[in-house]
Amino acid sequence: MINIKFPDGSVRQYESGVTPLQVAESISPRFAADVLAAKVNGKEWDIARPIATDADIQLFKWDDPEGKHAFWHSSAHLLAEALQELYPGVKFGIGPAIENGFYYDIDPGQHKITAEDFPKIEKKMQELVAKKEAIVRADISKDDALKMFGERGEEYKCELISELEDGNITTYTQGSFTDLCRGPHLPSTAGIKAVKILSLAGAYWRGDEKRNQLVRVYGITFPKKKMLDEYLVLLEEAKKRDHRKLGKEMELFAFSETVGKGLPLWLPKGAALRDRLEQFLRKIQKQYGYLQVITPHIGNKLLYVTSGHWAKYGKDSFQPIHTPEEGEEYLLKPMNCPHHCEIYKAFPRSYRELPLRLAEFGTVYRYEQSGELHGLTRVRGFTQDDAHIFCAPEQIKDEFLKVMDIILYIFKALDFKNFEAQISLRDPKNKEKYIGSDENWHLAENAIIEACAEKGLKARQVEGEAAFYGPKLDFMVKDAIGRRWQLGTIQVDYNLPERFGLEYTGADNQKHRPVMIHRAPFGSMERFVAVLLEHTAGRLPLWLVPEQAVILPISEKFNDYAYRVAKELDKEGVRAIVDDRNEKIGKKIRDNELKKVPYLLIVGEKEAENDEVSVRKHGEGDKGMMKIINFADALNAEVEKMTNQSSQE
Repeated sequence: MINIKFPDGSVRQYESGVTPLQVAESISPRFAADVLAAKVNGKEWDIARPIATDADIQLFKWDDPEGKHAFWHSSAHLLAEALQELYPGVKFGIGPAIENGFYYDIDPGQHKITAEDFPKIEKKMQELVAKKEAIVRADISKDDALKMFGERGEEYKCELISELEDGNITTYTQGSFTDLCRGPHLPSTAGIKAVKILSLAGAYWRGDEKRNQLVRVYGITFPKKKMLDEYLVLLEEAKKRDHRKLGKEMELFAFSETVGKGLPLWLPKGAALRDRLEQFLRKIQKQYGYLQVITPHIGNKLLYVTSGHWAKYGKDSFQPIHTPEEGEEYLLKPMNCPHHCEIYKAFPRSYRELPLRLAEFGTVYRYEQSGELHGLTRVRGFTQDDAHIFCAPEQIKDEFLKVMDIILYIFKALDFKNFEAQISLRDPKNKEKYIGSDENWHLAENAIIEACAEKGLKARQVEGEAAFYGPKLDFMVKDAIGRRWQLGTIQVDYNLPERFGLEYTGADNQKHRPVMIHRAPFGSMERFVAVLLEHTAGRLPLWLVPEQAVILPISEKFNDYAYRVAKELDKEGVRAIVDDRNEKIGKKIRDNELKKVPYLLIVGEKEAENDEVSVRKHGEGDKGMMKIINFADALNAEVEKMTNQSSQE
């Protein structure tokens, strides 16, 4: 008999060789029917795989990320099996589960696959599901694996196998399809009830533009058809909210192949929006004692050798810039933190100066593969709302609380109501891969946990997800249609202070090493604007929107009055423009409604006589007539409430 321990601490005894599915059945047949994946002693585990020794167990259903992962990973194999049958000779790269669904990278050889083939592929997948094929795991030696996949001409799989350690290689087989894979998978394909192939894309093998370009086939599956139908509705809504489409319609940003891929151009309205976001954060940061700094866009290569970034990211970054001086090399700045370490080092520091909070809207440059670029969410040049806090170890908790205040303030002002937090901790069973003392790690991890508890913030704790240099707290925001985005992050860092030899003189007159905290409430200005556009469907908060009001004269003879209204509103800090096109008022209203301008101010004879405007609010309709000054006051009060009282409500 073996002991199986459950997450609640309870222990049950089972025969050796029991599977997680059998464990689930012993709890309840209904529960077992929903179980898709498991973890045994913290390792991912097939629910049909035997357990031979005492173990801790976790069981996952569809609502758990681990359950979806196993479901979609198995579906990727189902897709590959269908492609193998439909396109003989096709060669396979990798086929992982992703946040929504899965993909498989394939080399189609002489075959050509287009969107017209999607129904055929879906039909074949459904035919295979009907067979209810078991998905069988098997251990295989490195030599046997190379022989098996080599005989099939699977050059991509052989390359992957050659890099694996013998004794840790497994395959999964369903029907006539066998794949190299470490799992986990469902026991069979029977539970896959709804199938949809979504799109095709090009993808270089292993992300290397010098290697073969493969075809990436994206798909998604569900255990119920109703779920697929709901997801397809969501997809259509997401298309309407695509920030690339909205950014073009709202004249916020553009891209130019001549300027370069992944390098956004901020147009006047977009630049104004960005500036307002920056000013909003600057105002908050000032209240919390941040000092603004500015650093160059380039840095000597030695700076990044010292920080460790060159060794870790150098081969994937923009290549060094060579100066006329022999042997001198510079890099486009990939991150701001090494520069801030050097600012800290500019003077001897005392404990009385700590915490020292340095903030910068610093533009950084990272070479993303062409196929990975996507609007503002994946770019090659972006601006981080970066700050680095240098503090004593005992100050970590207070600093975390203050940063959390800032992040929660921002979320409220921007109407992000649905968010969750994740605390990423060290793997207690594998401490060797982290730097810093046990004492410091214990102090930092507890500080984060306690800070979340004090704020009443529910935070998921995940072991093994910490960076090698320290624990972190990430904020995941759900947008209006339920998609998750990582925005704010707070990270403790013991590495850079060590590498740069940062010190301060303590109250004991001895030298001590400060702790460094990285924080970025927005993450990057580009990505944040993209998320905000998609979350609001372009209906930006009143305080942020490029034009708060548009004035619509009902005929040309009231244009002068319209411009007088605009001038008076400008004096009161209201951003308003005049639509003086020679069009009927109905068309002007419709056009500006589409542009999602918050307020439409209609002016004609009656309004001109009384210094008034007829007010229409986007999404709410007619609000009646108001004096110009009364409208300005009401709008400014609305803005004031959103930006200055959001943390006090």
